[in-house]
Amino acid sequence: MVSLSTTIANLSRMQGVGPAQVPDRLHDLTGFTPDPGNLRARVHIPADLRPGAALVVALHGCTQDAAVYDHGTGWSTLADREGFAVLFPEQRRANNANLCFNWFEAADIGRHGGEAESIAAMIDQVVAAHAIDPARVFITGLSAGGAMTAVMLATWPERFAAGAIIGGLPYGTAIGVRAALERMHGTAATDTLAIAPASAIPRVAIWHGTADATVVLANSDALVRQWRAVHALPAEPQQAGKGPNWSHRAWCNAQGHALVEEWRIAGMGHGVPVDPSSGIGAAGPFMLDVGLSSTLEIARGWGLVAPALDAEVPPPARPAPVSPAPTAAPTGVQATIEHALRTAGLMR
Repeated sequence: MVSLSTTIANLSRMQGVGPAQVPDRLHDLTGFTPDPGNLRARVHIPADLRPGAALVVALHGCTQDAAVYDHGTGWSTLADREGFAVLFPEQRRANNANLCFNWFEAADIGRHGGEAESIAAMIDQVVAAHAIDPARVFITGLSAGGAMTAVMLATWPERFAAGAIIGGLPYGTAIGVRAALERMHGTAATDTLAIAPASAIPRVAIWHGTADATVVLANSDALVRQWRAVHALPAEPQQAGKGPNWSHRAWCNAQGHALVEEWRIAGMGHGVPVDPSSGIGAAGPFMLDVGLSSTLEIARGWGLVAPALDAEVPPPARPAPVSPAPTAAPTGVQATIEHALRTAGLMR
């Protein structure tokens, strides 16, 4: 696996990298309260949004901003077609040097007092201002945004019908930067998840590339275990399917409805699976053209895509980008690692 020292060096270089320049289709959302996490909020509201529409919350990854994530995933384009709203919480560099959501900071991943509460406040404002159906709120995100998606599903479960975690990590298994790095590399951690009391537990879909060397595949396995336990589902899936470069498994309730899903993209590294030929999304950094649009598939699972858009089986996929083979991790002294993290500006 990739060494901690290599990861620290890579993150240090990322600090000076700003998000790519892309067309910005989003508008600022202001006035939401409380905002203990000091986050920015961006939205896309289709001109023909109807009362009772759905809301998708989309969380970007590290070194990205909301506009870049929207451009790559195509959520606002699909929203225009299908008439739902999209909310993009956005990290500020003052909170995290690499623009990562702080999924590993205890102050930000509780129900109150940090970034999670800020995101919940944004959702409440959009729901109220645009007559959104509160039973049709969904959330998704990549990497740190995927990990923060897990945070939101665990701490504010009553806000969401379902969520999709892409290249993300289990909730509550890492506190502090060093533990976060270890968890990204797949070191063992408990997958036990205690969520806030809720009348209904959200459905969860977990997406991961088999060649992801940044957030290794073991985290997908841990997420599946975590949410199967929450839903009290057995170890064996009730549904399974395969495509040219993907596999899908689902754990279902007694009525046959999928409560936990797992999507694996063979040979794909760290990023969002996209298919620009579908007309949704664009290839770019961490937006990997594998011939399968995760945005369309996720939206289909949430009942947001009209049948005409989803009538065909995904076409044969192009070869997926493969991450370099990982190397063995050396052992290290905690004080030395933390000193390097502080020097790099990655630790508070």
